[in-house]
Amino acid sequence: MGKKSHHATRPLSELLRVGPGPVRLADRDPAATPGFPGKGKDDADRFTGAAAVDLSDLQERLYANSKVDGPPAPSVLVVLQGMDTSGKGGVIRHAIGLVDPQGVQIKAFKVPTEEERAHHFLWRVRNALPRPGMIGIFDRSHYEDVLVGKVDQLAPPDEIAGRYGEINAFERELADSGTVVVKCMLHISADEQRRRLLERLDNPEKHWKYNPGDVDARLKWDAYQAAYEAALELCDAEPWHVVPSDHKWYRNWAVAELLREKLSAMGLDWPKGDFDAAVERARVEAS
Repeated sequence: MGKKSHHATRPLSELLRVGPGPVRLADRDPAATPGFPGKGKDDADRFTGAAAVDLSDLQERLYANSKVDGPPAPSVLVVLQGMDTSGKGGVIRHAIGLVDPQGVQIKAFKVPTEEERAHHFLWRVRNALPRPGMIGIFDRSHYEDVLVGKVDQLAPPDEIAGRYGEINAFERELADSGTVVVKCMLHISADEQRRRLLERLDNPEKHWKYNPGDVDARLKWDAYQAAYEAALELCDAEPWHVVPSDHKWYRNWAVAELLREKLSAMGLDWPKGDFDAAVERARVEAS
């Protein structure tokens, strides 16, 4: 088996990327496996494990560049959005879990607190951005304010409309400051969501994962799909990737592969030490 056989047959950053123009999630098969180089789940487990070697090296380079003097090191921000049960937590465990946790910052955005509601909607997001050299993971994100906010009419329509432009400006600012933004919409079907919710109810060990509010959101499925389509289409300063997520094994492999592609494209070298290695070697040997 070739060294890179676990990589996508074509770059996922191209295959899963949302292009310009209208977006119709109904035209995207949530059970598809674009770019997958194997035949199914057994291959996915093996390929995802192989990706850990690449990701470990690339992430260590990113982290190392933040530990030397010089310009601020870049950072990476992975934004995970999706309907309930689409697998944001699973991605964090199985894909992001492949890298050293010391180099990862994870933030789960819940319902805004009273303090957060008193500020601009991006305030709490700015406070959670990854530091130089780190990979930041947003479990939900600033997009909640144009998803839940739109569906549940938590703000006037003109204010929601203005947020799309604010998000674009914010993400351009991130890119200009050295943060690579990787946006993933975990695309799940209504039937698969029903199956996963019932699975949680049927297994007492998974009751802790069940939230009755998930059904309330499910009853607004069409409205949420429309809200996602608007966000995918209008917030394009940084590209979106729609990740088919009916197959958990593909979803986890795909996000890991997307992260590998983005880190690899950064072209990071190992930072050079500010010392003479031969001199230091002699000192160590003589000590």
